[in-house]
Amino acid sequence: MAGRSDSPATCHVADDIVEGETLERLTETFKALGDTTRVRMIYALLAQELCVRDIAAAAGISESAASHQLRHLRSLRLVKHRRQGQRMYYSLDDDHINALLGQCLEHAREPR
Repeated sequence: MAGRSDSPATCHVADDIVEGETLERLTETFKALGDTTRVRMIYALLAQELCVRDIAAAAGISESAASHQLRHLRSLRLVKHRRQGQRMYYSLDDDHINALLGQCLEHAREPR
């Protein structure tokens, strides 16, 4: 039949397609990582927990702009925070974020 492929590589693709809310979250995660400023912020958090002031300095933006971006990253569960006195400290939400950024970085550094 024309247009039909029964090869093993394609016959079960429909079973593996991500749908619904999971697909939305995946898309939003990649959108967030598509922004240079947010990637700088996440990259700064790879080594250690940082306060907003240090994250802003690492990303080259104001503390207000950093706070706004961090709220977005928190909503996507890419970073988490804790309060110590009047300061907020941020860290990566879990090891998945570290692995994801590491894999993307490794891929970006590959020669073409």
